[in-house]
Amino acid sequence: MPQRQRGKDPVMPHRVLLCRTLHPAGMAVLQARPDLEIVALHDPPVEQFHQHLSSADAALCWLERVDRAALAAAPRLKVVSRYGVGFDTVDIPACTERDIPVMVTNGANDLSVAEHAMMLLLAVARRALDHDRHVRGGGWWDGPDPRMVDLAGRSVLVVGYGRIGSRVANYCRAFHMRVMVMDPGFHPARIAADGFVPVRDLHQGLAQADVVTLHCPLSPATRHLMDEAAFAALKPGAILVNTARGPIVSQPALVAALQSGRLHGAGLDVLEVEPSDAGNPLFALPNLVISPHNAASTEEGLARMARQAAQNILDVLDGRRDPAFMVNAELARPQDQRR
Repeated sequence: MPQRQRGKDPVMPHRVLLCRTLHPAGMAVLQARPDLEIVALHDPPVEQFHQHLSSADAALCWLERVDRAALAAAPRLKVVSRYGVGFDTVDIPACTERDIPVMVTNGANDLSVAEHAMMLLLAVARRALDHDRHVRGGGWWDGPDPRMVDLAGRSVLVVGYGRIGSRVANYCRAFHMRVMVMDPGFHPARIAADGFVPVRDLHQGLAQADVVTLHCPLSPATRHLMDEAAFAALKPGAILVNTARGPIVSQPALVAALQSGRLHGAGLDVLEVEPSDAGNPLFALPNLVISPHNAASTEEGLARMARQAAQNILDVLDGRRDPAFMVNAELARPQDQRR
């Protein structure tokens, strides 16, 4: 049964639907308001999600799919707040048609994800899990294939130069790597002014890259960006890191690149299908380090995201639509100024 906490105001409280247990930092923001009724679920199935949307004024979502079917079940919905910065599970045009702002927690998780990307990169480069398993099994120097690589002096291609990608680029520079950046949203002169090498053509950049780290959103243009052709263009012995979205990488192409040795290894926080079944061929590969899509889930990151996601709900309900956190930012403009 969902947990319900009624506000003190008996007159039509705003009903806020939480789709998972919210970090205490975010709960404190919501509970400070007496005009809210909070309905807390935990990873609800679609039918239950739609059932509770029917009376919700606001929904705080994790990976729940807010599509046209969900919106049809939500006549009172005024805001969709995402616990994070991704929004590929939300039908943005459909929300915009309904005048429903889709809010994200820009700036709340970029530090955590960027650090996680570097953790995955270092774990692959230094074969951290292989050596850990070997020592725990009673071994010491005679481990399997002790080949490790330094990062210093190697070239890294950062694909996506937003809040996360720009942090990773700076972290890589601190490791004395040659940093290339590819992002069509940024003028090459801007990237060069930041001290990095701008890349316009993906395959040309891949041919020079010892490391590729992905920080771009999922879109029709980036789906399977790393496909068979991309792996064929990649410098042999490179490392791939993906903390963005799983479908940016073709899994069959990745498996083939890892099995053939084209890749030294890969570090993944995301998969093409999540969660994955135990028979996923990736799981049998020794040159892979994987985490369960939790790069942002440090204690500090969870608190920052929870506070901002909760505040986004309050701002919209109070009539303040902050375009800095809105995906469909055109809704922040007066009706007569929209296209």
